[in-house]
Amino acid sequence: MKEGKIIRISGPVVEAKGMRGSRMYDVVRVGDENLIGEIIRLNEDIATIQVYEETTGLKPGEKVISTGSPLSAELGPGLLTNIFDGIQRPLVQIKDSVGDFITRGVDVPALDRKKRWRFRPLKKEGDRIKPGDIIGEVEETSLIVHKVMVPPDVEGRIESIVEEGDYKVDDVIAVVDGKERVEIRMMQRWPVRKGRPYKERLDPIKPLITGQRVIDTFFPIAKGGTAAIPGGFGTGKTVMLHQLAKWSDADIIVYIGCGERGNEMTDVLREFPELKDPRSGKPLMERTVLIANTSNMPVAARDASVYTGITIAEFYRDMGYDVALMADSTSRWAEAMREISGRLEEMPGEEGYPAYLASRLAEFYERAGRVITLGSEAREGSISVIGAVSPPGGDFSEPVAQNTLRIVKVFWALDSDLADRRHFPAIHWLRSYSLYVDSVRRHWEEIGKEWYEMRTRALALLQKEAELQEIVRLVGPDALPQHERALLEGARMIREDFLQQSAFHEIDTFCPERKQYEMLRIMLRFFDMMMQAIKRGVHIEDILKMKSRELIARMKIVDNERFDEEFGRIEEEIRKEFEALIGGKENGGKG
Repeated sequence: MKEGKIIRISGPVVEAKGMRGSRMYDVVRVGDENLIGEIIRLNEDIATIQVYEETTGLKPGEKVISTGSPLSAELGPGLLTNIFDGIQRPLVQIKDSVGDFITRGVDVPALDRKKRWRFRPLKKEGDRIKPGDIIGEVEETSLIVHKVMVPPDVEGRIESIVEEGDYKVDDVIAVVDGKERVEIRMMQRWPVRKGRPYKERLDPIKPLITGQRVIDTFFPIAKGGTAAIPGGFGTGKTVMLHQLAKWSDADIIVYIGCGERGNEMTDVLREFPELKDPRSGKPLMERTVLIANTSNMPVAARDASVYTGITIAEFYRDMGYDVALMADSTSRWAEAMREISGRLEEMPGEEGYPAYLASRLAEFYERAGRVITLGSEAREGSISVIGAVSPPGGDFSEPVAQNTLRIVKVFWALDSDLADRRHFPAIHWLRSYSLYVDSVRRHWEEIGKEWYEMRTRALALLQKEAELQEIVRLVGPDALPQHERALLEGARMIREDFLQQSAFHEIDTFCPERKQYEMLRIMLRFFDMMMQAIKRGVHIEDILKMKSRELIARMKIVDNERFDEEFGRIEEEIRKEFEALIGGKENGGKG
């Protein structure tokens, strides 16, 4: 182990002399209290270190010891249901051992070394194995079976393997004889800044169903895709991420609270253990990993929290699971980069952010994707990355939002005007987009053949409404021709009755795909009948008095299990009302 001495301290950045032989990104222990840090620059025997803990009270001359290994995540049974800080220290165990406050230099392993797990071997002595092969299973929670995999750099013949029984994560469960003898444990370590290998990257063609109509129908994300939710303060980013974590059809959720306010992260930590998984009725935490890194925690740890989260996500992807990773928010991570860069006295880029901001963001989002994993049997896994962006004052032209936009394929633009009008989710339909529409089209057209045309028509209707709003503001809606007033009514229905969705209503919080399709179809059918009726002389005021408008507004709260029969009745009611209106008009005209 290399040992140096501190020569300079600048906030979270420390310089140490006498570190010749150390490598970039090696983990070091700083000072008498053994604070965790990471080497981020080397110049001869001087190492520049970013420290992941509070550096108050450190003094020049104190020792710095290099561990000789990079910052790595512990991967194995026990990750699910757990809450970690940015450098993967388990917060619940820390609370039990040292109290409510994390004392500096505290060193608690990420995975519990005392807990025993029931291991069931799937291979036997003499079997040949390749990197990524599954040699056994552990029931990690009642929802997820943890697959114990051969590490990516191990290949050979199994010399010995344990029988079914209860073992600790660091017990040897198999010995492999290859180029050299290797002991395999249930736990692996992996450097967080290095992506885990896979066989082949696949095109993302399956949608990640979220149950949020504005996302699934208008701006879908594919499994293995990337999305950004930018929005100013109070526009609903955190609630949106909660909804996606709760309802999306991913197998595993990794939620990174990256530099968010303490009260928001507290809400997550309080709510998630109480949430029920809608598919199984079990606690949602049984398939969730939380990484809590609040704004009052040391800034440098935000950098680590993002990489730790994506490494854990890749580990479950390699088992063949679909993982959804939520990062709230990448802006706070970028602010940490800006602060460290400033302390290093680097040449600043736009708005003081480092010149490498774009490449760091790209490195993170590139680790998303749908892949064929390593291993003899073909397994498919995916990571969908959804990052919240918090631009100051809701200004999307700032560097973090702009660089994120260049990388991600889905942009859900949250709008403060919509949030002020209490229209939630406040995703603006004219500023948002998804580049996965063509990829997921086939899936949606299996649900309803006209999905693509209906989506295009609905968006065109909302675009036309935006153009008419300028005239309405000047002269009022009554001055418009009949067909344009009908157009405004059709767009209002889509806005208020389809796009608006209550996260707190027991039925409306989640909308199945088929129900989304049928709701939009009925609304567009109503609009078509309205335009036909106006052509045949019916006045728009008579249409606006129809009772079936109320039925359309209530479609969203019709029970998700039996909406088919209810929607059939609503369609019949609409048809009868229009026939009565048109019939009355024509009979009146003849008279």
